[in-house]
Order: sequence, then C-alpha cells, then structure tokens
Amino acid sequence: MPYHDLSHTLDVFLCAVRLMHGVHISGTRLADNEITMIMMAALMHDIGFVQLHGEETGTGAQYTETHVKRGIEFMRRYIVDQRFPPDFATSLGVIIQSTNYLLPFSAIDFPDERTRLLGQIIATADLVGQMSDRAYLEKLLLLYLEFKEAHFGGYQNVHDLLSKTQKFYGITRQKLDGDFGGLYADLTLHFKDWFGVENNYYMESIEKNIDYLSKVTSLSDEEHLSMLRRAGIVEKAETLIAPERLE
Repeated sequence: MPYHDLSHTLDVFLCAVRLMHGVHISGTRLADNEITMIMMAALMHDIGFVQLHGEETGTGAQYTETHVKRGIEFMRRYIVDQRFPPDFATSLGVIIQSTNYLLPFSAIDFPDERTRLLGQIIATADLVGQMSDRAYLEKLLLLYLEFKEAHFGGYQNVHDLLSKTQKFYGITRQKLDGDFGGLYADLTLHFKDWFGVENNYYMESIEKNIDYLSKVTSLSDEEHLSMLRRAGIVEKAETLIAPERLE
C-alpha cells in the first residue's frame, strides 16, 4: 500500500498508546484487557487492506470501502487461533469499526460505555496519528494513488485532494471534539508526565501541517508539488504513476 502501510499502522499504534497513557493518568483508569484490546485494534485497524492468496492484482487499495469489514474478519480468526478470550472478538469488532470513516460513530452499537471509550481512543489515534506526521502533506500524494485505484472519492487529481483536505480537517476536528469526546487533549498529560512539558505535540504538528497546506493551495496547481519536498515522496509518487496523471 502506498499510504496505508506499516509506517501508518505504527504511527497510529504509538499515538494510541500515548493517548491511553494520557487518559489513564487523567483519572480514567484502564484495565489490562482494555489496554490489550486498544493495542490490538491499532495494529489491526487497516489489516483489511492486506491481500489474501489469489488476490495479487492491485495493491490492496481496491478494498478501501470494505477494508474495515475484512479486518474484523481477520481479527476474529486471529482471536481463535491465538486463544484470546472469546469475548475479545465482540469488543474488538466495534472498536475497529470506530475507524470506519464511512460509518457515523453514532451508528456503532457499542455494548457499553467502556467499549465506547475504547472506540473513541482508537478513532482519535487513527486521525491524529496520521495527520500529525511531519510528511503528511507529501503522503497525501500516496493516498491519492490509493483513492484513484479504488475509484473512491471522485478526486479529479492530486491537487483536488490537497484543496479538499482543509475541509476534511474541519470535519475531522468536529469529530475529535464531538463524537470522540475531545480525548486528544489528554495527549498533553502524556507529554507532561513523560517529558515535563505542557505541549500537545500531535495537535501542534497538525496545525502546522494545515497552515502550510493553506500556503500550498493558495498557489497555482503547477506550483503545489514544488512546495512538497519532504522524504522524497513526490519523486516516489511519480515513479508509481505517470507525472502527467499525477498533475
């Protein structure tokens, strides 16, 4: 996968662990099994993109709209194979479902408020973990390639995706503050306890990315890519798709 790769999964995993720590020290104590389920959900939330034997065509991006369902199916088999408690499957199913951007959070049938909290944690980590990436804007080019392969989103080109990402962030912020209970604020508690600073480095990084995106999209389409220079991602994207199609 160009975008939903191992690096993305580990970014979400690390954010989830830090957020759990912040939630824990805020006074909402998490039990061992809840911590275990969050870590499992973070590692499995995008595993539905992985192709099975006989599915070698494409990158896995073709499962964009079904990857959450596929991931939950994988999780259920994993729970049985590894002999985890059977009730893990029920809780993990709705926790992973919390990362499904095609499903309203309010439509998820959580069995209880504790499981809903775990869903809020993993949903927050999924969004915050990826959007705070220092190379997030460059990686949007790779996300565009996935969407194009999946025929998803109807974006005309990568510049269209860049321009609409600001609106996406507005929607994301509403979810973070609303459905997800503003839990991202507890990341500040993690950094204060761990490093002695009262900073939420995740949200600060997101704001920097969105501010820079405003500068990028204020220019002409021809100038966008020249503004995205981190990690050689533009060059990587251009090797995966003809430059004229990237434009």
